[in-house]
Amino acid sequence: MTPRATDRARYDRATAHLDAPLALVDVAALDANADDLVRRAAGKPVRVASKSVRSRALLERVLARDGFAGIMSFTLAESLWLAGAGFDDVLLAYPSADRVGYARLAADPKLAAAVTVMVDDPAQLNLIDAARDGGREEIRVCLELDTSLRLFGGRFRVGARRSPLREPAQLAELARSVARRPGFRLVGLMAYEGHVAGVGDALAGRPLRSRAIRVMQSVARRELAERRAAVVRAVRAVAPDLEFVNGGGTGSVQHTAAEQAVTEIAAGSGLYVPRLFDNYTSFTGRPAALFALPVVRRPGVGVVTVLGGGYPASGAAGRDRLPEPYLPEGLRYDAQEGAGEVQTPLLGPAADDLLVGDKVWFRHAKAGELCERFATLHLVEGDRVVESVPTYRGEGHTFL
Repeated sequence: MTPRATDRARYDRATAHLDAPLALVDVAALDANADDLVRRAAGKPVRVASKSVRSRALLERVLARDGFAGIMSFTLAESLWLAGAGFDDVLLAYPSADRVGYARLAADPKLAAAVTVMVDDPAQLNLIDAARDGGREEIRVCLELDTSLRLFGGRFRVGARRSPLREPAQLAELARSVARRPGFRLVGLMAYEGHVAGVGDALAGRPLRSRAIRVMQSVARRELAERRAAVVRAVRAVAPDLEFVNGGGTGSVQHTAAEQAVTEIAAGSGLYVPRLFDNYTSFTGRPAALFALPVVRRPGVGVVTVLGGGYPASGAAGRDRLPEPYLPEGLRYDAQEGAGEVQTPLLGPAADDLLVGDKVWFRHAKAGELCERFATLHLVEGDRVVESVPTYRGEGHTFL
């Protein structure tokens, strides 16, 4: 049997008592992936990106391991929920307009001590002040640096459109605005290089594009390392007690960790290793999170139909955003139907060995988005389910 066939047999045995649809996490794979992130971080703590995990129980499990410290959250409501549940270091990675949430934050000493909010514009500070509703707690603030690569005088850009703050002087000026403003304390700086950390550089069957991506990323890493160091110097001149400088992402952990100016690394997708993270030269992970759909029809030779399946990932629409039919090997989508809302035909020789009621295992294109579809993650060790834990959805929360 191939390794994948062996995994399929284990997963089928472990979940034989469970009806699909269902989702599982392979504990051994998760732990191996966590170890690899820590190894690549080379002594710098890894802050877990919660949007890539979306299960409180698994966040607790990962943070209990050596080498991990703190959470990077994705909404203010989520941040407050996590802090209220006992997580004491939550960095909100995106600016918020949640006035009710800011009022809670400003009124609660425990929440204010645990949560750091993201800003890149004085208007965001104004919004927070207007939302305080009498709350007097000091708000912890992090500034975000734009990491995008710009060439030819800015006419060519690679990277996400995030912060408007790019140059050291811009970040130092906003740092001074925070320092002058009562009720705020600047504690951190963040720079997420998604065009390096989140873009695979070894695309199957596309050697020229892969080479171009590697060249781009090499240039981007050098440019950002120099600019990030200059920004950190400028901001520390204003706020010498800066607590952290966060950078990285699953695909760039070792490169970002090598920068002296960076004090911690952010990563999350590298725990589950979804299909978009197969195409990297810098690391190889083990698929840890999968979901199963049941075979409900056999329309003909070489075809089966599973229930559901239309779980596309966010980002620019394309085939790479669809889940991958993973186990058994040798299944593919019907080009005319793709992944359907309520049913999905799958083609290939492996279909003829499947019976009604059998499970087909899929990998999601991204990590935590899988948890928006399932209330429970079944944790598998070997060929048995050792625990079943809720996702955010299973605890009644859909933050976005």
